[in-house]
Amino acid sequence: MFESLRDGLQDAFKSLRGKGTLTESNMRDGLKLVEQSLLDADVSYSVVQDFMEKVGAEAVGDRVLRTIDPSQQVIAIVNDALIDILGPVDPSLHLTKDVNIIMLCGLQGSGKTTTCGKLAKLLLKEKLEPLLVAADLQRPAAIDQLHVIGEQLGVPVYSDRTNKDPVKVCQDAVAKARAESRRVVILDTAGRLAIDEELMAELTRIDNRVHPDQVYLVVDGMTGQDAVNSAGAFNEALELDGVIMTKLDGDARGGALLSVKHVTGVPIKFIGTGEHLESLEPFRPEGMASRILGMGDIVEAVRQMEEVVDAEERQRIEERMQKGEFTLEDFRDAMVKLSKPGFFGNMLGLIPGMGQMKEMMQNEDTEGEMKRVEAIINSMTPEERRVPATIDMSRRVRIARGCGVDTPAVNDLVKQFERMKPIMQMMSGKGMGGRMQAMKELTESGMLDPSVGGAPKVKKGTGKRISAKEKAKRRKEKEKAKRRNRRKN
Repeated sequence: MFESLRDGLQDAFKSLRGKGTLTESNMRDGLKLVEQSLLDADVSYSVVQDFMEKVGAEAVGDRVLRTIDPSQQVIAIVNDALIDILGPVDPSLHLTKDVNIIMLCGLQGSGKTTTCGKLAKLLLKEKLEPLLVAADLQRPAAIDQLHVIGEQLGVPVYSDRTNKDPVKVCQDAVAKARAESRRVVILDTAGRLAIDEELMAELTRIDNRVHPDQVYLVVDGMTGQDAVNSAGAFNEALELDGVIMTKLDGDARGGALLSVKHVTGVPIKFIGTGEHLESLEPFRPEGMASRILGMGDIVEAVRQMEEVVDAEERQRIEERMQKGEFTLEDFRDAMVKLSKPGFFGNMLGLIPGMGQMKEMMQNEDTEGEMKRVEAIINSMTPEERRVPATIDMSRRVRIARGCGVDTPAVNDLVKQFERMKPIMQMMSGKGMGGRMQAMKELTESGMLDPSVGGAPKVKKGTGKRISAKEKAKRRKEKEKAKRRNRRKN
């Protein structure tokens, strides 16, 4: 998410760290790189001006220039400025009535119909049973698509293919919801390839006659400033309550996300981070600012983890970790739970220090890699899974032969597990606040380095640091060489 913006900001911060002594002059040079990164990300020029005015005023002051590590102060200032420009956001849906009507609107191709399903999925987690309404009568496939989504979720969908009036369809759907005591109605309205008078007139009629409690605009996060312009036009016609920004798992540059609230005054309520119906997150400015700066979002990571692992299982694992009993067997079982498509890679992107591993996995067969890890652990004896320290070199050779992998693959797994184990133990049984404190303690102890996005520090005497991507490249080269040798023999 926003790789180019994140890399640009990291380069700017590195330029500040590279100075022997920071002065007002070279601080401004570094801030120029920050400004250029924002412009390259297609952030609105007016937003960039306001942003840099605020950051610059604080960054060149004596309080920053005279600190031991001024670059860290600048990161903190940029982080605060990002939070300020993205928020505040009220995440509540304000479901205060017997029947609450949520209207989704947007241009064709923004992901509006799929977002209806994602929003319904969130409501189901809150023990609320919504009614989806196929009010997009301009595109017949939209009705079929919404019915398919409803079947996947087990959520009813109201449609009337004989009725050509979307207002009447919405009114009948609300009446049905009242009769069935459904608290939430989600209206999937028509879209167009571009904003026109006919589209706005139809949406305005629905707004005036059906009186939705919340009106959300669904915008494609990959469209840059066009998303901001469309948000402004829709807001003038409907008085939007929020924006749902989709496709942020793609190559979105970040301009729309950083601009829409500042330019239109309409807050972002949710973000879509994938194609699956689970891939909709309540928007948190603090978490998004942290992700943009390459420091992950541990709060969102914990929230997603809690959705996958039930409370009883989570408590059992935490109790074992607190006692130092977290084993390779527990690690394998956790991986199985996290193996649904896209989930593990997304989690890595949210955990500080794991961004490089995510990049490596994007270039590999992630599902195949997880199966290989499971096969390695299954080739161990129960004692070896419980006490990895007993796995000497002869055992590693035996394990590798047993599951058909090279011995270095077993070595890497054992090393990764031993490195993760103390972090997992510190993160367990502490609640959300405790987990955040644990991350701070890990940073202060030197296990994580916030200056490179929380990546593990290199210990003195270990030589030059090798990135995860470089390690993967070298491993592939070794495997190719072995295959060539086997063919020769």
